[in-house]
Amino acid sequence: MNIHFVVNDFWELVVTGLTQGAIYALVALGYTLVYGVLKLINFAHSEVFMVGTFASWLTWTWLGLGVNSKVPPLIQVLGYVVIAMIVAAFASGATALVIERVAYRPLRRRNAPSLIFLITAIGASLVLFEAVGLIVHRQPRGMPVLVKPVVLFHFLDAAVTNLQLTIIISALAMMAALDFFINRTKWGRGVRAVAQDPQSAALMGVNRDRIIMLIFILGGILAGFASVLYCVKVGITTYDVGFNLGIAAFAAAVLGGIGNLRGALLGGLLLGVVENLGAGLFGNPWRNVVSFLVLVLVLLFRPNGLLGESLGRARV
Repeated sequence: MNIHFVVNDFWELVVTGLTQGAIYALVALGYTLVYGVLKLINFAHSEVFMVGTFASWLTWTWLGLGVNSKVPPLIQVLGYVVIAMIVAAFASGATALVIERVAYRPLRRRNAPSLIFLITAIGASLVLFEAVGLIVHRQPRGMPVLVKPVVLFHFLDAAVTNLQLTIIISALAMMAALDFFINRTKWGRGVRAVAQDPQSAALMGVNRDRIIMLIFILGGILAGFASVLYCVKVGITTYDVGFNLGIAAFAAAVLGGIGNLRGALLGGLLLGVVENLGAGLFGNPWRNVVSFLVLVLVLLFRPNGLLGESLGRARV
C-alpha cells in the first residue's frame, strides 16, 4: 500500500482519472440510453466501441499516418481527428443499428422474455469480438502520435496537459450536446415519452421503432467519439479492447444511476478517479477491484445509483 505516493500525487491522480473517466462516461451514455428506453442491458455496446477504434486506425492509415509518423502541425491534427471522429461515429453507429435490427427487433416483435434479450446481447458481443479478432489476426494495432503531451498549466499541484484538457473538454461538449438534444428537440421529447410510457407515446403518434433506432444510433455515435479520444490517448487498440472498458463504462452507468444521462456522466468521472486512486494506492492490478468495491458499497446504500431516475423523468 503506497499511501505516501497517493498523498503526494493526489491531484495528479485525480486529473488523470478524470481524463479516463470522461471516456467511460461517453460509453456509459450508450448503456443508459438503451436501458432508459428498453430496460435492456446492451452488452454488445462494448464491441460497438471496439469497432470505432479500428475505424479510427483504418482512417489514419488511409490518410498515410503510421506509428512512426512525425507529430503533425496543430491544424492537420484537428483535421485528422475530425475525419476519424466522422468515420468512427458512422462505423459505430451503423454497427449499433445493425445489432438492433438483426438481434433485438425480432425478439421485441415476439415479446421475448428479458432473459432472451440478455443472452442475445452476449451472443452479439461474442460474434463481433470473434469476427474482428479473426480479421485482424488477434494482433494489436498501433496508432500515430497525433498529440504530443505538453503541460499547459498547474491546477492544485497537478500538471494538466493539452491532451488531458482536450479529452475532458471534448467529452463534456458531446455530453452537453446530447443533453440539449434529449431535452430541447422534438426527437428528444419522443425519446423521453417512450422511456416514460411507451403505450401512451404510441397513442400520441410517437413511432417507437424509430425512437429505438435513434437511441442505438446515438449510443453508437458517442461510442465512436469515445473510441477516437481513447486512441489518441492510449495509442493502441486490440480486438478485445472493449471488454474491460465496456465493463467499466457499464459500472459507471450503474454507479451514476442507469437510465439517467447526468448519472452516466457523474458515474464515469467518479469511477475514473476512484480507479486511478486505487491503482496508486494498491498497484495497477488492483484498479478494477477497488472501483467495483466502491460500486458495490454505493449500491448497498443507494440501489438506484447516485442519481437514479428513469430517462423519461430525469431532468437530464
